[in-house]
Parts: sequence; C-alpha cells; structure tokens
Amino acid sequence: MIRMLLRVLGADYAGPVRRTVALMTVTAVAEGLSYALLVPVLRALFSDDPATARPWLIAFGGAVALYAVLRYRSDLSGFRVGTTLLRGVYYRLGDHLARLPIGWYTTGRVGEVSVLASRGVLQALSVLAHLLAPLISAAVTPLTIIVVMFASNWQMGLAAAVAVPIVAAIQVRSGRAMAVGDAQRHERDHDAAHRVIEYLQAQPVLRAGGRTAERFDLLDDALQEVARSSRRRAFTALPGILGLSLAVQAVFTGLLALGTYLALGGDIGAAEFSAILILAARCADPLLSLADIGGQLRGARSELTRLEALLRTETLPEPSTPLEPKTHDLTFDAVTFRHGTRTVLDDVSLTIPGGQRVAVVGPSGAGKTTLLQLIARFYDVDAGTVRIGGVDVRSISTETLMAQFAIVFQDVYLFDGTIEDNIRLGRPDATDDEVRTAATAARLDEVIDRLPGGWAADVVEGGSLLSGGERQRVSIARALLKDAPIVLLDEVTSALDPLNEAAVHEGIERLMAGRTVVMVAHRLRTVHRADRILFLDHAHIAEDGTHEQLLHRAGRYATFWTSSLTPVT
Repeated sequence: MIRMLLRVLGADYAGPVRRTVALMTVTAVAEGLSYALLVPVLRALFSDDPATARPWLIAFGGAVALYAVLRYRSDLSGFRVGTTLLRGVYYRLGDHLARLPIGWYTTGRVGEVSVLASRGVLQALSVLAHLLAPLISAAVTPLTIIVVMFASNWQMGLAAAVAVPIVAAIQVRSGRAMAVGDAQRHERDHDAAHRVIEYLQAQPVLRAGGRTAERFDLLDDALQEVARSSRRRAFTALPGILGLSLAVQAVFTGLLALGTYLALGGDIGAAEFSAILILAARCADPLLSLADIGGQLRGARSELTRLEALLRTETLPEPSTPLEPKTHDLTFDAVTFRHGTRTVLDDVSLTIPGGQRVAVVGPSGAGKTTLLQLIARFYDVDAGTVRIGGVDVRSISTETLMAQFAIVFQDVYLFDGTIEDNIRLGRPDATDDEVRTAATAARLDEVIDRLPGGWAADVVEGGSLLSGGERQRVSIARALLKDAPIVLLDEVTSALDPLNEAAVHEGIERLMAGRTVVMVAHRLRTVHRADRILFLDHAHIAEDGTHEQLLHRAGRYATFWTSSLTPVT
C-alpha cells in the first residue's frame, strides 16, 4: 500500500514519506525494546534486596521517556507530511484534470471526480496522518516483543512466534473477503447517490405529474441494495473479527499454560514468568486492533486505487519542444475526429485567414461545437492536423495555445465570488480601470447597478444570482478583458430574451472587432453578416460561401435560412 501511495503522490514526495515511515518504525521498535527492561526490574523486585531494582526502574523510565519523544515526533511528522501531501495531491490532481480531453468529462465521471476530490483524497491521505503509525505499531511492536521473549526464554519466545503466521493468515483471509464486500458496497453507494441526484432533478417532472406523494421506485431499490450490501459486508467481516480475537486469546492462554508449566518445573522464576506474561498481554492489544485498522486501510486503499487510476488516465500530451504561432489564421488539413464509434468530422479541410469572421451552421449533431473544440485543442484529432498560424496545435504549449483564444460558451459558469472576480479570470493582472472598461463594453455596468452591493455583490456558485443573459455579459466582459487574437463563440444567443440578446450582440460586436472569429449559431439571423459561412452536415462541410452566395445556390443553407424566417403556426 505504501508503494501505491508513493505512486499517487509522485517522486517529489517519496522522501518525506519514507522518512516518516522510518521514524514510525524506529518508534515501534523502541516501544518493544523498552519492555525488555521489565525482566531485570521484576527480577530485582522479587529478589532478597528489592532496592537493587532502582537503577533498572530509572532505565525503564528513561526508555519510556525516549519512546514518548519518538512517538510525539513520529505522530507530528505524520500529520505534517499528511497535510503537505494533501495540498500537493490536490495540485497534482487539478493539473491532471486540466489536461484531460473535454470528452472525458461525462456526467457520471464528474460526479465520481467530485466525490474523489473531496472525501476520497482525504480518506486516502489519512493513512499518513492517522493510520500509518497505529499499523506499524501493531505489526512491529509485537514482533520486537517476541524477540525480547526469545532473549528471556526461548520456549516462550518460540510459542509466541507460532502465533505470527496464524494471525497473519487470518488477517489476510478476512481482508480479501471484506475487500469484495467493500467493492460491492461502494458500487451500491455510487448507484444510490446517482438515484438521489436523479430524484432531486426530477422534482419538476414529478410535481407536474402530481406524483409528489409517491415513492420513487428507482431510488427505493437503490437504497435497499445499499442496506443489503451493508448486511452482507457485516456478515463477511464477522468471521475474520471473531477468528482474530479467538486466535489472540488462544495464543495468550497457551503462553499462560506454558509459562505455568515452566515455572512449576523450575525452568523459569516467578519474575521471568510475570514479565513474559506482561509482554504477552502487551502483544495482544495491538494485534486485536488490526481488524479495525485493516478495515480503515481497505477503505483508504480503494480510494487510492481510484485516485491512481484517474492519474493514469491519458492526458493531451505536451510538446517536448513547443512552438509559437506568429499569425492568427486557422487551418484544418484533412481532419477526422471520432467520438466513440461515431465519426463527427470526416476528412474536413478548410482555411480561415486571420481577421476573418466565419459562421458555422448546420443541423444538431453535425459537429459544429466539435469544430470549435478541436481549434482550442479540447480534443486531439484522430487524423489530419489543426493549425494556428501554420503551427500544429499539438506543437504549441497549453499556456501559449490558450492565450490565443477568447471563448464564449452558450452555458456560462460563474464561480462563487463577485462579478469582478469572475471577469478577472480573463486576465488576473488587469487594472481596475481595465476591468470596468470591459464591463462597460459588455453592457454589464447596468446589471451591476441593479445588484445589491454593486461590484461587491456575490453572484453565488454557478452565477445563480444572475439571469442567463446577464451571465453571458460577464462571459463577454471576461473575453474582452483577455483581449485574445482569436474569438470562438458557441451558441451565445440561442436562449436569450430580446433585451439581453441585444446587449449581448453589442458586446460581441466589440469583442469580434479586428480578430479572427469562428462562431456557431442556430439563429441564422445572427450570422448573415459574417465574412463567410460554413454549412456542416453529415461530418462534412456541405457548403462554404457568403450569405448571398449560399442563398443564390439554393442549397441546404438556403433551406435553413428560409425555415428560420417562416413563422410557426
């Protein structure tokens, strides 16, 4: 498990972990060795001159004090390393997630990552802070005590050593059985969590159907499965717990009987017999704790396994020798992209000169948004090349590539904080005047004036304090502040009311001025002023030209244009 932990943490953190493990091991050995002094202490106390026990008592006190200092230092090291590594793991996880393809983020995976990044990482890293010291103590201290018992009496030491493989076999066997139950319980918990979210999201539908008083069968079934898996897990754990307890008690009873036999035969004295029984009793406590520690370790190990699997997920590779584009023209050279078994773009070639405005239209599922995502390298193409300024996007570093784009999506996400905080995401080092100028250009100032608290108003996580159109204005202000040479627009006005649509269009016009623009839109009335229009259909560019040229051809675009102007009756 330590090796898995080191793989998850990375090579930079291996040193502190190894030092902490070494310190905890030394502490456990020191604890076991300190009990060796009980033999001369008791021998002196049982002698004709008990006063001779004084130096041994002083030595025993010193050994205990040394152990206390080592235990304090090892526990403190565990906590410090744990908290330091927790921060490091979050940074590593965040960096890794930022380099994964956008298509990796399915709804199910987003939920899994959110749980893993919160509870999972904390549980995994709790090994260092809370579990590692008890585990090492439960394993190393009894072994050290057995060595001490061998030094005192080889028969008693040998009898105690017999217990080691028995306890280890029981622990391994019960651990394997419980691991299966833990995996099943995790799967049932995961399914139940999805059903709870589904139930909450389905409230409008359930209430509209008058089913608010009815039970949600899918959720009930999932919760019943959780209860059943919990019962199975408890019954699976019971034999191991009882077996470990009985084995430890049996060994202790055996040592008691053997010690009594040796004492009655005169092979050992009363002092040695008492000391060995004390040592045997001290072995029993940590061994009995192995069952509880083992359960916690299995939970942490399962989280580590999922965390390691996530960190091994293939990311978009970074170039070893990154290049920088000198111009802002865009080129698709025989690009093919597949999503699973479906071909989204098939052998697409096009060139967009720098400073040109290109609109991309077509039916749903034609690959319009995918085309934008390939430009920004949210995915890598399956065949062909996407270039910016003649440079393959795969040969440009992520930081340099993202600096080329200002992107405005249809669904805008705002972070918990003020409007100014969210605008500054475009350029964190911008001055206050630059932020306010961008907000004014996006007609966001009138929204800020209406908010209680103005610029200091908290928009709440997701920006739920604002309407969809107002969030779009924040996104446009963010893009204006970034001042990137290439603008990508994805359905930015598809669901806005007329007032917000007019404000957003005004901000977009300012954003597009003098830049290379690729825009996706369903409302064809928003694209007819583009320099060029691409009509995507069946993974190909079916038509390419200006608005007037495409209308004159009377093809698919003309049909779309006509249907968009025809009122619905």
